[in-house]
This record gives sequence, structure tokens and C-alpha cells, in this order.
Amino acid sequence: MHPMHERNGSELQQIEAFAAVAEHGGFAAAARALGRDASVVSRRIDALEARLGVRLLARTTRRVALTEVGATYLQRVQAILGELSAADIEAREAAAAPQGLLRLALPAAFAQRWIAPWLPRFLAAYPKLRLELSHSDRFIDLVADGFDAAVRIGELADSRLVARRLAGFETMLCAAPSYLARAGHPQRPDELKRHACLGMPKARFWPEWKLIKGKQRSVQRIDAAIVSDDGEGLLAACIEGAGILPAPQWLVGRELAQGQLVRVLPQWRMDYDGAIHVVLSPGRLVPAKTRAFVDWLAREFEPQPPWLRAPRARGRREA
Repeated sequence: MHPMHERNGSELQQIEAFAAVAEHGGFAAAARALGRDASVVSRRIDALEARLGVRLLARTTRRVALTEVGATYLQRVQAILGELSAADIEAREAAAAPQGLLRLALPAAFAQRWIAPWLPRFLAAYPKLRLELSHSDRFIDLVADGFDAAVRIGELADSRLVARRLAGFETMLCAAPSYLARAGHPQRPDELKRHACLGMPKARFWPEWKLIKGKQRSVQRIDAAIVSDDGEGLLAACIEGAGILPAPQWLVGRELAQGQLVRVLPQWRMDYDGAIHVVLSPGRLVPAKTRAFVDWLAREFEPQPPWLRAPRARGRREA
């Protein structure tokens, strides 16, 4: 290496020296942060300014300040240095097995059905990982609450989040064969008013059930026999013949396939199509442990979501 180049550093080292002086407000502090002598830092910045043909720092005996050109240049190079740092971390993590604590926020009923039964297989694939799960239907702030990832059902209100779509679903009316044998099959939406209905007060389709059949629309205001915010509890009551339940496919798909429930007004569906996403905090760098979970979960939902598979696929993937 040429002696002059060795003293002045590479172009990247010159930029790092300049950014450190700007961040720490002086040559001595920047030198300590970089683990170099202050004279080395000064030479590298001199070389950078000479190469660019502009003055980036205004030096006085008491302080160092950015020139106007230096302030603009700093913004550009900080973004570049940030990308390089993220690339280094990403490359190191890619070479290492995912490990550490993975904190996940999961919707309770959905996780119990379609995620929890698979987790032993996930941990077998990544034995250095530990899981901390929060099963709740309340809104979770990933950043404030310190979660690595969350599964969300429905609309994504926070556009800052990085989201990966897992599946879509319809919402439909269901009832137990025993209930329909006793109360009869409604043939038109307006007949629902004469039936025992089950309602979820926090759902978008309460207290009005908006139904679609092609271009036809029907709105029925329901006086429910049972109202509850516990979807699993309403499902259990529905299976026992309590009445007609509007439910997303992911909640009733298994019971429909097994014949415990049947669709009511099968030509109609609720005016609420939803989607399930796994979401991450904003930022380009995704830790290896989080990336491993997101990729694994996405594979579990391919080529179709589990509630649309044969009943024998419960809790495991088909070969």
C-alpha cells in the first residue's frame, strides 16, 4: 500500500472519520470513538476535503462546525454508512443459526387453532430459539411493547409496519345440523329475524348483518339470543345447537369440514372479507430469529390456508 494512502486512509475511512467528527463534535471525541489518534482523524478529513475540493468542516480553536456543504454531505453519507452497517449485521446473522428470545403477539383464538399446534416443530427446526407468546385480541404496539413480530387479523391500521400476507378468508353464516333440524333452514336473509342468532359485539358485522349474493345486498338487524366477545365460546354454543353464527373461515373451517356445522344461506356471504398478516416493526434490518419465524409461518400457509385442507391435516402439514 502506498505510504500516503496508508496515512490518509481509504475513501470509506475518510468518510467514517468525517461522520464521527460531526457526530461527536470534535476530533478528540471522534478519535476515541474510532479507536484512532486525533492526528489520524484530522489527516483523513483533510484528504477527504482535498479529494472533493470543498471545505466540509469549519475549524476554530474552540469548536468544529459543519459548513453548509458539509451538512448536506453528512446527510448523504450517514444513509450510506447506515446501509453498510445493516448489511454487515445481516451477513453475520445469515451465517449464524437463529437464536435467542423471540417475542410474539398472537390473536388468542387464531393462535390456539393454527399456530400453537405447530410450534414444537418450529422449535425442533431452530433449537437455539426460545419463545415468549402473548395471546391477546387487544391491539399490540410492537415497538412500545417490545415484540419481534405479531399476527394481525383484519385491516392493518398502522401503515409503518412491514407486513407479509398469510391468507385471506370469507365470513359466513353457520349453524349446527341439530339446530337446523329443529328450527328449519332459512331460505332468504329476511328470515334470519325469526331465528336464534349469536352475535359478537366487537365485530364489524354487529348488530347489522350485511349479506352479499352476487350484486344483491341485504342488511338484517339482528336481535341475538347470545352476545359474547368470546369467539371460541360462541362457536362451542353454535356446535351444541344454540343458533346461527357469523364466523370467519379460519374459526369454523375445521368444523364445517367435519360436519359439526353447515353453512346457512350458502349462496350468501357476509360483507366482510378479511386477511391475516404477520407484521414486523419498521426498519430494513430483520433479525435472523424473526426472519426464520416469518418464513416458517408463511410456508405453513402454503399452498392454501390450513382450514381449507382435509381434516386429517390438523396440527401438521401433509407430506
